[in-house]
Amino acid sequence: MDIWSILIIIISIIFLGNIIFIASRIRKCPSDKIMVIYGSVGVDKDGEKVSAKCLHGGAKFIIPIIQAYLFLDLKPIIVEVDLKQALSRQNIRINMPSKFTVAISTEPGIMQNAAERLLGLSLSDIEDLARDIIFGQLRLAIALRDAEEIIADRSEFMESISLNVNSELQKIGLKFININIISISFG
Repeated sequence: MDIWSILIIIISIIFLGNIIFIASRIRKCPSDKIMVIYGSVGVDKDGEKVSAKCLHGGAKFIIPIIQAYLFLDLKPIIVEVDLKQALSRQNIRINMPSKFTVAISTEPGIMQNAAERLLGLSLSDIEDLARDIIFGQLRLAIALRDAEEIIADRSEFMESISLNVNSELQKIGLKFININIISISFG
């Protein structure tokens, strides 16, 4: 073998090794997850360092040593809230067991909130956090109304709860999907 043949083989091996290395660092994000890339991920429009970059679907090259990634699951979470003895505006105690469906949002700003506040938490931890927020917003919605208003205009009451709960959940990266008030009772 001459020197040129050896040189071509060496260059081919190096080229093939680089392709294998690059291919091994590309990570795909399934449609039911958000891939959160963290480490050194760049800067925003204002020149501030970004704590994490979120990707919903697609693929991304993960720079070895400098970057890592984790996934956030987009599957809906059912949060049961057994609200008891909440006081209405007239100081009437109201019981309102209900179920809320929430999920991690895919809207860019809210998705970034999820990356910063929910990454690494277990599903039960996320559920507990959502339950606490929902619990507080339910109590507030009841405290601002008379008991008769809650019963008479249930759709307006549920819409009010939806708006308040959703705005608070967005602060941690979740979005409100549905509410099911099982019953409303007094006492």
